[in-house]
Amino acid sequence: MSIIRTVFAAACIGVLCYACADGQTRLTRVYPDFIFDRPVDYQTPPDGSGRAMIVEQSGRIYAVQHGAMPTRELMLDIKDLVEDRSGELGLLGLAFHPRFSENGYFYVDYTASSPLRTVIARFTMTTPGSNTATVASRVVLLEIPQPYENHNGGCIAFGPDGYLYIGMGDGGSGGDPQNNGQNKKSLLGKILRIDVNTPTGGRNYSIPPDNPFRGDASAAEEVYAYGLRNPWRFSFDPVTKKLWVGDVGQNKYEEIDIVESGKNYGWRTMEGLHCFSPAAGCDQNGLALPVWEYGHDAAGGWSVTGGHVYRGKNIPSLYGKYVYADFVSQNLWALSVDAQGVAHNELLLANAGAISSFGVDAGNELFVCSYDGKMYRLDKAAASRVKTEGAAIDFHLDQNYPNPFNGGTVLPFRIGEAAHATLTIADVLGRTVATLVEGHHEPGSYSARWTPRNAASGVYACRMTAGGRTAMRLLVYQK
Repeated sequence: MSIIRTVFAAACIGVLCYACADGQTRLTRVYPDFIFDRPVDYQTPPDGSGRAMIVEQSGRIYAVQHGAMPTRELMLDIKDLVEDRSGELGLLGLAFHPRFSENGYFYVDYTASSPLRTVIARFTMTTPGSNTATVASRVVLLEIPQPYENHNGGCIAFGPDGYLYIGMGDGGSGGDPQNNGQNKKSLLGKILRIDVNTPTGGRNYSIPPDNPFRGDASAAEEVYAYGLRNPWRFSFDPVTKKLWVGDVGQNKYEEIDIVESGKNYGWRTMEGLHCFSPAAGCDQNGLALPVWEYGHDAAGGWSVTGGHVYRGKNIPSLYGKYVYADFVSQNLWALSVDAQGVAHNELLLANAGAISSFGVDAGNELFVCSYDGKMYRLDKAAASRVKTEGAAIDFHLDQNYPNPFNGGTVLPFRIGEAAHATLTIADVLGRTVATLVEGHHEPGSYSARWTPRNAASGVYACRMTAGGRTAMRLLVYQK
């Protein structure tokens, strides 16, 4: 994430007065008596205590007890260990051991100086059920040198398999000058996966037996997936177990990936769905493309904050959708991918604040860290709210047929209510090469045909927009 220090206008206490784009959701202020110093993570320990742990980038973690009169207690202070001299350095991530209620173990990701490096360390609660831990309990698992101050990743989480996953950025500067994303021997630009329960070989961890590059001399065995630029936040869907990653882009595009073992997610060969190095004609063979991307503009943004698939009960309309945001544009969205692989994106809130991170409570309700120090919960909007002009409508974009194709192809779509609809085709550089649909459409089923003229073979993106939603399909043109 590219942290930008911003002057924020004062917000009302209670329900935050933000523009509501879908008419279904709102942000509700929680812990109104507390302000946190640049909060960047919100975690709930798996111990049934009802507590939340909130991470401050400067190096502190607070335990907050929910209730009518929330309480806050300093859980850990490692400011003396943490280097946070610039916006992307600091204490960046927190994860609780699956058996935390028994062993009191939790893990953090922070940057340290002299030399500049990422540190993955374990700490232990003072006593079972307590709210405090000491610096003396630290056990360092992993230290990774950082060549620059930016693109440090920082998210850590235990997967459904019990292993610890670690998000590492490409090491910084711009354009990944060391090509760490594609270098499988480097731990930078990766999702790492380690076993913290069985230390071996003089390390405080071991390599899971099914890690994709275990025993491969051409790669670091810790690597689970590669080709990431800066996976600032990721999470596992508790139902499908899929790993969703928000990967911060370079010059033009932000992306959402569903990450799987051993796959290459393209950076720096590609930025989103588009060639980056080289700028045209890049080799896409073997690359896993994102499930969603958005451009660098006010409608999209400039720094994605990965979120969670919503599995709570308070907002039924969001169930199963991936909720995420952009730190700079302050847009908050819900993304879903249907059984045919079509991605549907809808704007939930505009002007939602500089969201640095998301978290969930024991009931899987969604919480938001705002970089101005306030905390919020995503709630269902009041029943009296009226659907606003431009709110999301129901529509579906089907896969084109044939696909791949070498002549023309048909793109079917359905619209559930009257709306202005657009259907465009873009190349890997993001340039619109054809506008197939533009105008008002009554409810019904439609189709558009695209016959490329003087187009090169390759992957193209078909985008359909109606109301507050966008859907995307990938097309493969073969001359």
